[in-house]
Amino acid sequence: MTYHTNLGGQFSFREGTRLENSLGRTGVISTPHGPISTPAFIPVGTKASVKGVLPESIKALGGQALLANAYHLYLQPGSAIVDAAGGLGEFMNWPGPTFTDSGGFQVLSLGVGFKKVIAMDTETFRSDEVIAENKERLAHVDDDGVTFKSHLDGSMHRFTPEISMQVQHQLGADIIFAFDECTTLHNTRGYQERSLERTRLWAKRCLIEHGKLTSERSDHPYQALFGVLQGAQYEDLRRQAARDLAQLDESGISFDGFGLGGALDKENLGTIVGWMCDELPRNKPRHLLGIGEPDDLFTGVENGADTFDCVAPSRQARTSAVFTRDGRINLTNAKYQRQFSPIDEECDCYTCSHYTAAYLAHLFRAKEMVAGTLATIHNERFIVRLVEQMRTTIESGDFLEFKREFLGRFYVGSAKRQAT
Repeated sequence: MTYHTNLGGQFSFREGTRLENSLGRTGVISTPHGPISTPAFIPVGTKASVKGVLPESIKALGGQALLANAYHLYLQPGSAIVDAAGGLGEFMNWPGPTFTDSGGFQVLSLGVGFKKVIAMDTETFRSDEVIAENKERLAHVDDDGVTFKSHLDGSMHRFTPEISMQVQHQLGADIIFAFDECTTLHNTRGYQERSLERTRLWAKRCLIEHGKLTSERSDHPYQALFGVLQGAQYEDLRRQAARDLAQLDESGISFDGFGLGGALDKENLGTIVGWMCDELPRNKPRHLLGIGEPDDLFTGVENGADTFDCVAPSRQARTSAVFTRDGRINLTNAKYQRQFSPIDEECDCYTCSHYTAAYLAHLFRAKEMVAGTLATIHNERFIVRLVEQMRTTIESGDFLEFKREFLGRFYVGSAKRQAT
């Protein structure tokens, strides 16, 4: 168990039940704003808000923590304003633990224009000047940091490891991430090697600045710093990143946990996550960044990831795509106009307890704003509950049976719908 304490509270991780013959496990992350039982899905509130949903609703549906985006909050309203409000949780009226990412993902999304990094194809091409079609490069990387062009007003900004730490300390989240360069699967092997070393050096700078700011802000609750592992699809680079960051120690300060980041080939997700977790210390938590599809969550849990975040449940909900035990459905399809029963009879969310699929189908067709709210509540509860059930079945010894039953039903149902 690893502890860091100060006047504001403590951070620790306790491993619980191990999943037999795998790296999967349960555990508890303790933060100054409460515990997180793992494995856990962390809903994303990019701009200190899960779009269209009150923080109270996220608490009611079982969300244990929220993740916000440091880059977006830096631009608007500004990290100094959040700091003056008492930190992220106080600012958004969220009483539980909070995460902020470092801004490193924007190196990829603003630099090359790709959003769904897990869906990238590793077989098509290699280029270090890759950029998505019809996208403008808004981020430029050098060895010292990244220069951004704001997507809001075109103004220029500079992020370095030190600035990322300063911004995240002002935001005040319980768990923050080191600044990293998120590469694409299309970058060449040579670039991946250079980038990995750049991220390692940035990680050292983050530790130094984190130690300085923790000392200067000793009247604030302790913020745990996670190092972020890159290395794309290469086993030696992923393992090297894990060993390098696990061993980093700057004046007695080391990482409190680790983010498993970067572009991930979906077909090899479990293998890649396993490489990293196999090298990482068992007494520190591991967060798999940007993963939210049911099959990927099972894969991540089995291979050692403790927590996850993804915008997919809320983003898909706003387009009328919702989860059911029998696969994903689109509520604007004609057949749901007369389904006078819940989206999913087995779901215990607020939406399914109070409204019918027919009503939601009407709301989406009528373009009523509450449609997205009710669908988001359902999708977030579906994924939060799914990972809760993974935790429960690891503890009971029924995980593999639960996985077979759930994935068989979910993806068979999706396939049937596509065929009809």
